Amino acid sequence: MQGKIVKGISGFYYVHVVESGIYECKAKGIFRQQKMKPLVGDDVEIDIISEEKKTGNVAVILPRKNALIRPAVANVDQALLIFAAASPNPNFNLLDRFLVMMGRQDVPVILCFNKCDLITEEQQQEIAAIYEASGCKILFVSAKKELGLKELQEILEGKTTTVAGPSGVGKSSLINLLAPEACMETGEISKKIERGRHTTRHAELIQLKGDGYIMDTPGFSSLVIENLEPEDLKEYFREFECYNGRCKFNGCVHIHEPECFVKEALQAGTISQLRYDNYVQLYDELKNKRRW
Repeated sequence: MQGKIVKGISGFYYVHVVESGIYECKAKGIFRQQKMKPLVGDDVEIDIISEEKKTGNVAVILPRKNALIRPAVANVDQALLIFAAASPNPNFNLLDRFLVMMGRQDVPVILCFNKCDLITEEQQQEIAAIYEASGCKILFVSAKKELGLKELQEILEGKTTTVAGPSGVGKSSLINLLAPEACMETGEISKKIERGRHTTRHAELIQLKGDGYIMDTPGFSSLVIENLEPEDLKEYFREFECYNGRCKFNGCVHIHEPECFVKEALQAGTISQLRYDNYVQLYDELKNKRRW
């Protein structure tokens, strides 16, 4: 019998089989021998143990379209990265780290800023200007005021979308609106430290009203970029692309080299200073890590 893993908790995998329901399954030992772990989003074949109790074993993991490391999910079409526009203010360095991670895995990203009702139209335009050349689609929504949801629903239609972002930005509240039957727990922002509780403790695949799925994943407060050479970081900042091959030096990393077109674009205001500063910080971090 074939189905899709919609949730994984403590070694149990919950497999949705069309017209049959959800089966609680364990993974067969062969996966441990192959050092392969089932992921939420996997299409699988299961052996039924009890039809009455809806239990079984995951016997085969069907070929994956892709598999993400963080969040650990499979077969996604796009990532919906949710940050709050305010309360808490967006951590753009964390945001850029996530864009690099998704870029390395060839996953398109939609940047979604929740709580847009807390900032002005001018402030929205300022945020949009930072990322307009990043290759991401940018949305401003408000779960509280139910603003921008129609456009978001259209983007999610027919896609399997992984949802990610820091805790306390309203991910679960948005998902509750998109899929009310999910009845997800929502958290409150701590006024003292302006951080949310980790209300999502596991990855879960949720079917939308239309033809699509969303994968909710636990919130994160930090991301470390692994296994990336510092010289390759520039490939994941899309606004640098049009200057490739135009700098004086081959292999220019756009930091200390003279006659660098990226730095000239920065001076001219064509490239966001904030994005560039985050690029330099990440480059230095990768370079220092390699020394050790």
